[in-house]
Amino acid sequence: MRRGMQSLLLAAALAAGAAAGMSCNGNNDKKDRLILKTGLDEKQEGEEGNIAQVKRENRQKEEIEYQKIRAAAEGGDATAQKSLGAMYYYGEGVEEDYKQAVEWFRKAAEQGNASAQYNLGAMYYFYYGKGVEKDNKQAAEWFRKAAAQGEAAAQYSLGLMYEKGEGMEKDYKQAVEWYRKAAEGYLKAADEGKVEAQLVLGGLYFGGKGVEQDYKQAAQWYRKAAEQGNAKAQELLGGMYQAGMGVELDYKQAVEWYRKAAEKSAQMQESLGCLYYFGLIVEQDYIQAAEWFRKAAEQGEAGAQYSLGLMYYKGEGMEKDVKQAAEWYSKAAEQGKAKAQVNLGMMYESGQGVIEDYIEAYKWYLLVEKGGEEVQKLKDELRKKMTEGQIAEGERRAKEFVEKREKKKGVEERH
Repeated sequence: MRRGMQSLLLAAALAAGAAAGMSCNGNNDKKDRLILKTGLDEKQEGEEGNIAQVKRENRQKEEIEYQKIRAAAEGGDATAQKSLGAMYYYGEGVEEDYKQAVEWFRKAAEQGNASAQYNLGAMYYFYYGKGVEKDNKQAAEWFRKAAAQGEAAAQYSLGLMYEKGEGMEKDYKQAVEWYRKAAEGYLKAADEGKVEAQLVLGGLYFGGKGVEQDYKQAAQWYRKAAEQGNAKAQELLGGMYQAGMGVELDYKQAVEWYRKAAEKSAQMQESLGCLYYFGLIVEQDYIQAAEWFRKAAEQGEAGAQYSLGLMYYKGEGMEKDVKQAAEWYSKAAEQGKAKAQVNLGMMYESGQGVIEDYIEAYKWYLLVEKGGEEVQKLKDELRKKMTEGQIAEGERRAKEFVEKREKKKGVEERH
């Protein structure tokens, strides 16, 4: 589902999440720094009926909308150009293409469209590698153009750049001034019920950026966004209840909001799994933990895949199944999860859940980044049992794995 009409920056809310939100891996989502206007209406999938049919109908609507917006964009309409850029960015109605997204954002930006100017700056500053290389000066230039037109997201971004001294001299006075302007813009939008503005305004109050720090105000704005169904706001409000910041400490309320967020967020599903696994603010429950880990793991969350593999290996909340453990470790290891790579290597070395294979075990040990003395010891001990040919093959497989991963990453960045 795509967001509403205005491009908004969520960095403030995410900064608050580091303190107020929760994640068992300490790795809150950093992807939603900006919301790029798509020009499409939000699409609600029905709770009943054939979901596949609904998705097909949605795709057809997107394709029709793409053709309409494309025609208007080619005719020089700046709003359509901005929307077309976002459609290429998200792959809505057309194949995802970051270079095309940048091209259409630029066309609209050069015509003075404030949201497109912000989006283009964000591509240079936040999403570099997707159609453009990182360029703080270019980012600042476009943010400044958009900020002059009252684009709150751009005003916040300028504040961030002045605070960090990126693309300009570090200047805290300027940073505060731009944060203040952004807060005024977000306040107006938030009062109008715009959920993303409510979320960001909560983050500004939480961090005291452009406004006096006020946890109660932060919680109030998070609540407004959360009650409109925003998963990030629900997570952050849960964090406020868990920490007793701006609201009375209430673990029951915290878990309730986390559960609401988990309905839309695989990361929150993983985090709930952690809460139940370790018995944090809830009674320890391995069955519940496994259920939440599975939901997230099936959506590709590497941390959840590793945790589910560990539970299968230990027989916690389910029957012990080393074959299933190896399968889930493998999924996480393929994504670069170091603990999964170590455990999978050990399973190949011992033949647990997989056919014993020293070469494959050695490959996974080699792929572990920052493994320290423990992994080095595993490699050293395994090499004693291997021939020179096996060692060379393990090294070749590890190198091939890295090359394929980098090639895949490069393809994704080019698009």
